Amino acid sequence: MKFKYFGFLLLSLFLFSCKEEAPKRLELFFLGHDSKHHDSEQLAEILSQEYFKDGFNITYSTDPEDLTSDNLKRFDGLILYANHDTISAEQETALLDFVASGKGFIPIHSASFCFQNSPEAIALIGGQFKSHEGGSFSAEIIKPDHPAMKGVESFTTEWDETYVHDKIADDIEVLMERVEDGHREPYTWVKEHGKGRVFYTAFGHDERTFRNPGFLQLIKSGILWAVGDAAVERLNKFVIAEASYEDAHLPNYEKRDPAPKYQLPLSPEESQSLVQVPVGFRLELFASEPDIKKPIAMDWDEKGRLWIIETVDYPNTVRNDKGEGDDRILILEDTDGDGKADKFTEFAAGLNIPTGFVFANGGIIVSQAPYFLFLKDEDGDDKADVREVLIEGWGTFDTHAGPSNLRYGLDNKIWGTVGYSGFEGIIGGEEFKFGSGIYHFEPDASEFEFLTFTTNNTWGLGFSEEFDVFISTANNEHSNFFAIPNRYYAEAEIRGRGAQKIDSHYGMHVVTKNLRQVDVHGGFTAAAGHSLYTARTYPKEYWNRVAFINEPTGRVIHKHVLEQEGSGFVEGPDGWNLVASADEWFGPVEAKVGPDGSVWFLDWYNFIIQHNPTPEGAENGEGNAYIDPLRDNTRGRIYRLVYEDAEPSDSYSLDKEDTAGLLDALQSDNMFWRTTAQRLLVESGDQSVADELYNIIQAEQVDEINVDAPAIHALWTLQGLGLLEHPNQESTDVLFAALNHPSGGVRRAAVQLVPANDVELINRLIDADVLSDSDLRVRLAAILKLADAQPSEEVAQAILEASQVSENQDDKWISEALKIAETINSDYISLAQKNIANTSRGGTEGEVGIDETITIKVIVGEMKYDKTKFSVKAGSKVKIVLENPDFMQHNLLIIKPGSLEKVGKAADEVAMQTNGAELQYIPDIPEVLFATPLVNPEDKTELVFTVPEQTGDYPFVCTFPGHWRIMNGVMTVTK
Repeated sequence: MKFKYFGFLLLSLFLFSCKEEAPKRLELFFLGHDSKHHDSEQLAEILSQEYFKDGFNITYSTDPEDLTSDNLKRFDGLILYANHDTISAEQETALLDFVASGKGFIPIHSASFCFQNSPEAIALIGGQFKSHEGGSFSAEIIKPDHPAMKGVESFTTEWDETYVHDKIADDIEVLMERVEDGHREPYTWVKEHGKGRVFYTAFGHDERTFRNPGFLQLIKSGILWAVGDAAVERLNKFVIAEASYEDAHLPNYEKRDPAPKYQLPLSPEESQSLVQVPVGFRLELFASEPDIKKPIAMDWDEKGRLWIIETVDYPNTVRNDKGEGDDRILILEDTDGDGKADKFTEFAAGLNIPTGFVFANGGIIVSQAPYFLFLKDEDGDDKADVREVLIEGWGTFDTHAGPSNLRYGLDNKIWGTVGYSGFEGIIGGEEFKFGSGIYHFEPDASEFEFLTFTTNNTWGLGFSEEFDVFISTANNEHSNFFAIPNRYYAEAEIRGRGAQKIDSHYGMHVVTKNLRQVDVHGGFTAAAGHSLYTARTYPKEYWNRVAFINEPTGRVIHKHVLEQEGSGFVEGPDGWNLVASADEWFGPVEAKVGPDGSVWFLDWYNFIIQHNPTPEGAENGEGNAYIDPLRDNTRGRIYRLVYEDAEPSDSYSLDKEDTAGLLDALQSDNMFWRTTAQRLLVESGDQSVADELYNIIQAEQVDEINVDAPAIHALWTLQGLGLLEHPNQESTDVLFAALNHPSGGVRRAAVQLVPANDVELINRLIDADVLSDSDLRVRLAAILKLADAQPSEEVAQAILEASQVSENQDDKWISEALKIAETINSDYISLAQKNIANTSRGGTEGEVGIDETITIKVIVGEMKYDKTKFSVKAGSKVKIVLENPDFMQHNLLIIKPGSLEKVGKAADEVAMQTNGAELQYIPDIPEVLFATPLVNPEDKTELVFTVPEQTGDYPFVCTFPGHWRIMNGVMTVTK
């Protein structure tokens, strides 16, 4: 049955009509540029953290293409701090009209040399930069009574550029002047344009001025004047919660002085006043305490009802009897249509730290280490009657490192993640042992495959509408692209990892000054989730392109922009945040697209997020988390983020017996409904739907972004129904016709579904020219399909020809797949020898004549080496064996005496580079003498070097982000 989510449509229209008068925060658009000279990103972050609790929302961009009337009209003011030389006619019109309509324009410093091709824009700013020197100086306030100078006092810069201006407009009103050698240079001025206001200051070259309290007050007062009285009045009416703080014994990993204080919790309404969402969106509370507490995972059933896992036992109440826990699974319903849950049904109780679930076979599969449980309601009362162990062997020694993120994949298998607690046991009659990574398995657990390992704790998994797979890991890898399953490397006996770190930036963009993090300070140290926006309710810029990565220590949901690059993906421009909060309890742990096309998210709501390492003076509990009485187990919130201009979306109440309804939902514009319909069709086992599925595939319903999602789901539904294992002529023709579909995602799915054990079809696939497809993802799928096929002369010839194509050679994943396929077909192809670069520094001397071998191990969970001191003789040849039984990557650098601080800070800078991981987080400075590469969990490396002749204490240190302050020791060189 289909219906429409009118999701408070009348209320939305009412709110829209009243929004000019309604109390609200200020919305400021900040246009910067992609440069560290005049670091606009840094200034935007500083201003955001400084002003957020005063009610200022700052939306940051570096793209002048965002200067459109449709975008700007949602904002109260525009801050410009950049070096954009030109402006298009359309952008110029949008800017001038925006200000003339009564909005504020706040150009700062280098903004006065922007848009040099536009006399109108220069006149709007009020002047143009001409030249500068630099130094420490102040400016004289000549109009202290002007409202833009409220609260402003003269201040002295540590160092700033001494701007001199040209083309100064006749209608500016100068507020501050820089006086030098008798010359009085206008340095801060205001003017009006139509109904709007302009505030300009020449202060602000870099951080030395950005953090000056006088400068911060100047900019704040200027903004409040520029945006106009009506906007300020709305802000003043908006009630912003003021959190209360108390002294408490808190972890202080960052060694802050003064130490952080404990914030008292806020009500859901108070907390929402400290949350920023994108302009044009609104946050709606669906449920909160006392009705729910500590939600950790969510999903919706075929009726569109929300199910959640509550875990009050997390992290340290680990019970030997897993049937006696205090955790449960709830079904939440909104029965009166007011947008809030009012019916709460306990589906299952007595659980102990369940971490994820997925719908399958009429019930749910629940991850609850050491088990995966199957729970099912058999009598229709929404309570579990069946509780069976499906899989056993998941590690339990650390409760934040177990299995989670269970999802139904388009391949009709259950996918999931696991952290370093890992797995050891038997599944489907086969023994498995693995650590952090991702896996998939048949819903009945008859088959299981570990797909790829990750470098540290792993809590995020996401699928695009075309079944591209992404992973987030907790520490400094908030996005990985998964390309090649482990089994290919194993078959070819090649060492490799089929996933790659693709994030393009180190830092989070937070709106609180009070970050508390274990490591990767200022970056992602607790990244969780990687769901993509896979509906059509939000603006087009989100469609199948934006992922949502939760970071509870930063109190943000990162807006992660994905861009295809060759056969893989990279993170595009830094999208900053979908949601950010200054409430120090706010803790988003999961975000997903719901049945209504909106993003829903779980707020764990806890002041204490950190699990380990154990702070000084604390002890660990049974879950390997440090014991802290401040950990909360009574609160939790569920929100949804609604786009105010959205059209009502189609929704459904599906039934496995309603084939027509399932086929309709399979063509929904929301991947949730498509996947649910696919699952139910597959579970029905009804092969009579084949003709309808063929029609969906052949309809070529390509949308605005060249995606035909219904066709992809229809193809995988055929597979799930067993119609492609031994395809008849009709299904074969449909499958091969799909190789010419206009959408690359459909073509790839068709390649993936060709039976690899059918020689005739494999040869037909080769003849279909898929190895030269314009979409490199299709080529990659074709090469992997050939690697699966029976080796033959035809397969070998196709692989050999593909390997000669420079575009394939230059693509990371295609070249990797070709190497695998060549090796598997080695009886037919003579492999060229390839040199493998040695990434160790100083480790190429060879092992002849080694005088001493020293083994250093990483202490599990403590970010420490087991040896912090050892002695070696000057001029001797030493081999260090670095063993890493820990759960994240580590390295070891030997550095010059007295250089720990310099090397550590240099390593922090390397970590912030987009290629920091490729550089092994090793600074390229002379103070680094010898270094190992990063060592993955459960791996080791060797470093051979000749000890310096100069005696003394040489520090050794790990430079994984944030580790150097804790993880170091001393190598003493003696005669």
